[in-house]
Formats: sequence, structure tokens, C-alpha cells
Amino acid sequence: MLDDGPTVPADLLELCRWMAEYYVAPLGITLRAALPSVLCDVSRDYLTILAAPSGEMRAREQRVMDALLAKTGPQRVRTLRRDLKMGSIWPKIRSLAAKGTLGHETVPPSAPAVKTRSVVRIIQGLGTLSAREEAFGRARRQREAYELLEASGGVANLTHLTDEEGFSRGVISQLESKGLVGVFKEEEFRDPFAAMPSETPPVLVPSDAQQSALRALTKALDEKSPAPFLLHGITGSGKTLVYIELLREVLARGQTGIVLVPEIALTPQTVSRFRAHFADDVAVLHSRLSDGERYDAWRRLRSGERRIAVGARSALFAPLPNLGVIVVDEEHEGSYKQSDAPRYLARDLAVVRAQAHGAVCVLGSATPSLESWNNARRGKFRLLRLPERVGGAKLPIVRVVDLRVVNQQRGSAKRPSRGAGVLSEQLVAAIDERLKREEQVVLLLNRRGYSSFIQCRECGEVEQCLNCSISLTYHRVTGRIVCHHCRFEAVAPSRCPRCGSKDLSYRGLGTEQVERVSAETFPEARIARMDVDTTSGKWAHQRILDRVERREVDILLGTQMIAKGLDFPFVTLVGVVNADVGIHLPDFRASERTFQLLSQVAGRAGRGALGGEVLIQTSLPDHYAIQS
Repeated sequence: MLDDGPTVPADLLELCRWMAEYYVAPLGITLRAALPSVLCDVSRDYLTILAAPSGEMRAREQRVMDALLAKTGPQRVRTLRRDLKMGSIWPKIRSLAAKGTLGHETVPPSAPAVKTRSVVRIIQGLGTLSAREEAFGRARRQREAYELLEASGGVANLTHLTDEEGFSRGVISQLESKGLVGVFKEEEFRDPFAAMPSETPPVLVPSDAQQSALRALTKALDEKSPAPFLLHGITGSGKTLVYIELLREVLARGQTGIVLVPEIALTPQTVSRFRAHFADDVAVLHSRLSDGERYDAWRRLRSGERRIAVGARSALFAPLPNLGVIVVDEEHEGSYKQSDAPRYLARDLAVVRAQAHGAVCVLGSATPSLESWNNARRGKFRLLRLPERVGGAKLPIVRVVDLRVVNQQRGSAKRPSRGAGVLSEQLVAAIDERLKREEQVVLLLNRRGYSSFIQCRECGEVEQCLNCSISLTYHRVTGRIVCHHCRFEAVAPSRCPRCGSKDLSYRGLGTEQVERVSAETFPEARIARMDVDTTSGKWAHQRILDRVERREVDILLGTQMIAKGLDFPFVTLVGVVNADVGIHLPDFRASERTFQLLSQVAGRAGRGALGGEVLIQTSLPDHYAIQS
């Protein structure tokens, strides 16, 4: 059965064609990236034996028939081909079907499932008292249910009547049999953020720099083909307010908008901010939602019921008509790059889609990528600046702790220092001071796990991934060694697999070890760890951030996901446990990304009236990424 309209809007189809050509990927793969997974189902082919084989068959045909005869009922071609391990079997299927031996049936993809709910609706009114007496007589509960429906506007959920109001299903059935009410199935859209409490947006007055940026962006809305904008604003300068006011203007013109954020961890805070201003105009798209939730959000955007799409890179493909603006927040982030085919960069694709629609594209960052900065210098992008923090807030004081000096002092010390060699005395003292003042601390180490690798002291053997030939990271909580590239994992060894020695050394530092050291150093502190291992659940990000916002967490430690976009006014200290982690990676962007990460995490401190301080522990204090 044909759909009422094309599944892929014409503009998205053109974008997918451009992706297929530019990124050298099949069109089907680019379409799969742009659509909800429930719309990417495939047809299924089944084979049935119709008659006993007659005459001679080729050896490969005989293998197919033997496999079918060994099982009962229709067999799927894909499963049969996998079991036989003989490549394509379609020539044999066609030959056997032509002889009348096999029957072939293609089952089309199943329709995407929609969620429904049962509602009870009044279908016959009772306008007079005598009519009610005649209809109900002594059936008091039936009358109560009917009058409750009237008070509810003539309709109510069946579960509300039975579970919350206490009416039995038999009472509703009796009303149905009398022709007074009907029970109907209604579609219910799955919105995971519907239960999020609505907030009253704060009254914010744009600063002079914000008003200047807004004037330029609003003016560009009138242009036929506006050039992209690079919004360079320091951390805490109010880029989000610029996005919100620009979207308000876009919606007032009857247009739509897309807001991209680099991390799913940022989505809850971003969604709450935008929903506070735009209520139910906001739909969310990201990979942590269920297939049904993403499909419902996609349909509501497609129908125009929602006019703003917020999410990670996949939200770029939101089927919004009359697109007016695309915002790419933290445009420098590497997470905008898709790691598998089609290997698109959402930032660049946002520019392409905005140009196709004549929409305004805003790339926002406190630390722009070198490509975007160069495009702005060459005039390809228009540069807007927000040079100061809003509300008169000051940037935090940044101090560098030289780990070489710390290690020398520790070696000559007569008694062990607090911090177990992970946290310097300066950082420990600064944390003590914040805990006494009941303020909050953020600790960054961009490496998860407990230790980077396990090495045998006897023979030097290091456990490596069987697929990637890189060292496996030790995770103490689960007792496993894990490859952070392909996710291969195994039980952590208790003895060397090569020589059998039990003298194993746990080398390197990860967030699990920092969490243990922090708990031992500050036993009274409430600590939360935020990395891939602790945020695998659907709402894990939001639960942790909600605790921080309620000031139920004293020390938040984690990887780069805590370094950007988060706004907590009581965070007055940021400590970088080891700034050298990313500098020497085999990546030509390593120094650039280290500078961006340090700048972003430093911006988490001092966002309120209390001010802030940043301590960066490093063995390379003179490196330009640190000095910048």
C-alpha cells in the first residue's frame, strides 16, 4: 500500500543526494542516516516447498532443497543463505521456482508501530433529569461515571476511570451497551520530555554585544542567501540567549528552526531552557530515545505540530518545512563527525542545508575550530563577537600546577601527602576550601576506566585488543578490560597470560581511579562521576545533572562531557587532573582539541556571583595549548 505522501521530503532527498556524492556513500546509506530507524525496515523473502523435486538437480540446488526439507514451514532467504554459506542462492531459487518446486513470497516491511490509548467518550447526551432517571435508575456508579465524563469535557482516558477513579470495567461496558458512551482507540504521541516540569523563563535583557549580534542575525533573515555566521563568544557570554531571541523572531515569521548540541549530556539542560521559552513547539531528536519516541518526534516535526528541533547531529535531518535558522552550538566539537558511513560532519552539512533553504546558519563557540576561524577571516563566514560575560561576571582565575615540581616534592617528603599522587596539594587545599564554603567542584580527566592498561612486571606483557591491537583499559567496577574503540572486552586477568606471574602493574589514570582517590581524600564529600560508563542508561545524564543542580553533589568528576554547556552558579572551582592526556595523541588536531577542552571546562567556573578559580595540573606547563 502506498503512503499518502513521500516519506522523505524533497529538500531532505536533495541533501541526501549531496551527501552521497560528497562523502562517496551509497544513497541508501545516506537516507538511512536521515530517517528514523522504524522507517528503514526492509522487505523479507520466504521460500516454501510446493512439490517434491522431480528429475535431476544440480549440486547447489540439492543443497538448497536439503536445507528446506530439514525444517518445517516457510524459511527466510536471508537465514537460509547464512546457514548454507554458499554466497548468493538466488539463481538456484529462480531455477527451482521455474520447475514448480519452490514458492517464493516477498513480505513487505511492517508499518511503523504507533502507540494508542483507550478513551471513553460521551456519544449521547442526557439533557433532562427524567432522561437520566430512565437511563440509570438505581445504577448509581454508572451515573457517577457518566457525570464525571461530563465534567471532564465529555472524554477521559479509560485507565484514568478504572485505575484512579475506581470505576470497574463493567460499569463502562454497561454505559456502552446503553449507547451512552463509546470506547475508542486514539493515537498517543510518545514524548519523553512531556513530564518535565515547565519552568518560568527568567527575564533577561540582552547586553549591547548580544543586541548587536541579534540585529545582524535578524537582518540576515531578510536576505535571499545569507552567509553563515560564526558567533565567537567567551564562556558565559550568553550565546544561548542570542539563539533563543533569534528563534523567537524566526517563529514570529512563520518559519522553523534546528538547534544542534554536541553531547546528549547537554540535551536535558538545553531542552529545559528552550521549552521554558517555546513550550510545546520543541521536539527532541537523539540516539538515546527509543525508536518510537524518535519516530513520534519526527512525525510531529513533519506535520508542523512542532517547529523547533533540538538534538545531537541526527537532528540536522529534522523534516521541517520553511526552515529559517540552523544553530550549531559548540561548533568545534569532534562529536559532530559521524564515525561510520556516511561519515558526514554535521557542522558542514548544516551550512549546506541552510544555503539550500536560504536560512541563517549560526555556528557558536568560545573556541572555534581552525576551519571556521579561517573562513571568518577570509570573509566566507560573518564574524560576531561576545567578548564579555553577561551580568558583569568575570572569567575565573587560572593557575597552572607543574606536576614535575609536585613529583619532586613528593619524592623528598617524609610522609605521604593527601591526594595519593593524583591530586596535588594545591588542588586538595582548594577543594577543602570550597567544601567548607558549601560550594561545588568540577574535576576533569578525559580518560574513563580505572587504569589505561595492565602490564606484567616480570615479562612486560600488556593485554591488547584482538581486533585493534591496542592496549585494553582496566575497569575496576566491572572487573573487566575493555577496548574503547571496538568495545571488545574480557575478564581482567589475575595473572600474566604469557608467563603466569601474579605481579601485575596497573598503569595510567582514569576517572574511576580519580573517583576512588577523591572519596578517600574527602570522605565527607558527595561525589558523582559522569562518563560513558555511568551514563549508559536513558536518563542517566539528567539524573546526575539534576543532583548537581539541587546541590546534592559536592564534587562532579568526569570526562569531556562535563566540560561544555553546563551552567551551575555554585561551581567555583574547576580542577584539571591531567591536562597532558590529549596533547600527545597521534592526531594533528591534538593540541587544538586540548586547548578547546581546557578553555571549555574552565568556563564552568565562576558563572555566578561567587567567582571562580581553575587549577590545571600538567607536566607541560610551557606548551602553547596550556599557555593559551
